[in-house]
Amino acid sequence: MNLILISLAVLGVTGLVAAVLLYFVAQKFKVEEDPRIDEVQEALPGANCGGCGFAGCRAFAEGCVKADSLDGLLCPVGGAPTMKTVGEILGMAVGNIDPKVAVVRCNGTCEARPKTSTYDGAKSCQILHNCYVGESACPFGCLGCGDCVAACEFDAIHMNPETGLPEVDDEKCTSCGKCVKACPRNIIELRKKGPKSRRMVVMCVNKDKGAVARKACTNACIGCSKCQKVCEFDAITIENNLAYIDYNKCRLCRKCEDACPTGAIHAVNFPPRKVKTENGEVKTAPVAPKAAPKVAEQPVEKVSEVLKVSKPVAAPVKSGVESCSSGVELSVEKKATLNNATQPLNNTKQNGEEAKA
Repeated sequence: MNLILISLAVLGVTGLVAAVLLYFVAQKFKVEEDPRIDEVQEALPGANCGGCGFAGCRAFAEGCVKADSLDGLLCPVGGAPTMKTVGEILGMAVGNIDPKVAVVRCNGTCEARPKTSTYDGAKSCQILHNCYVGESACPFGCLGCGDCVAACEFDAIHMNPETGLPEVDDEKCTSCGKCVKACPRNIIELRKKGPKSRRMVVMCVNKDKGAVARKACTNACIGCSKCQKVCEFDAITIENNLAYIDYNKCRLCRKCEDACPTGAIHAVNFPPRKVKTENGEVKTAPVAPKAAPKVAEQPVEKVSEVLKVSKPVAAPVKSGVESCSSGVELSVEKKATLNNATQPLNNTKQNGEEAKA
C-alpha cells in the first residue's frame, strides 16, 4: 500500500514540475500576434478559395495587417464591400477596385467546329488534353468535359448542351480563379467586368495561321489585323496570329466588332444597336434569331446513312463474272473448269446405272 502511495506522489510531483517548466518556456518563446488579424478574418467571407493569392482567409488577413497599404490586395469573393470593412479595421484607405469576372475565350460551337473523332474515355479535360488534340480539329479550343464546372464552388459556370461550351454567370462569379487553374488549355481568363457588365472580348485562342484556324473552326480569329487598324485607342494587339483586346485600354466603341470578318470579337451585354430608317427615325435593329441547334439532327443523318449502307444492294454482274445464289462470285473460266472436272464423274455414274439395268 505504501509503495502505491509513494508512486502516485512521485508521479504527481513530476507532472507538477513539468507543467511549471512548460509554462515558463511558453512564456519565454511565445509569439505576440496582432489582435487585428482575428478581426480582419472575421470580416472575410471565409471561403478559403485562394483567389486572393494567399493560402486562405487567415493568411490573407495576416498579409493585410502586415502590409503598408491595401493596394494590390483584394478578396474576390467579398469584393469592394469586404475590402472597405478591412480598411476601416486597419485604418487604411482602399482604392477603386474594378471587379473581374471569368471569361471563356472560345466560341467553337458544335456547328462551327464539327467533330472529327469521338473520345470514349474518362470525362476529364486534363486527361483528354494529355491524350490527343481532342474531338475536333482545333488544338486550342474548349474540350467540353467540364473540369471548370467541377472546380467552381459557387455554381457560377455551367455547360451549355447546345453549344458544348461552358457559360459563366456574371452575378454568381466571384473571380476566385479556380476555373482558370482547372482549364488545361488556358481558355478561361479573369477580365475586368466593365461598366454595366459590358466588355469586348476576342472569343478565340487559336494561334494557328488563318487558313488552318478557319478550317478547324469557322468562328476562329485569323489574325487579319483589321480590328487593330480600326482601333483608335491602341487596345488591340496581334501576336501569334491571334488578336487580343486590352481591357484597360478598351473604350467599348465596338468598331473592332464591325471590322472582324469571322465574328470572333464579341460585344458582351450590350443593348441592340439603333439604326436610322429612310424617314430619319431611329429604331432598334432587329436581333437575328439564333439558328436552331443541329445537335439532334446529326445523329438522325448518321442513322439514315447507316441504314442506306446496311441495306442489301444487288451486286452488278460484270462481264465475265456471274453472281452465285450464295453471294459468292465466280468467274466464267473458273466455272467452266469446275464443270469439266465434274464431267467424268457424271459419266461414270451414268455408266454404272446402265450396267445395273
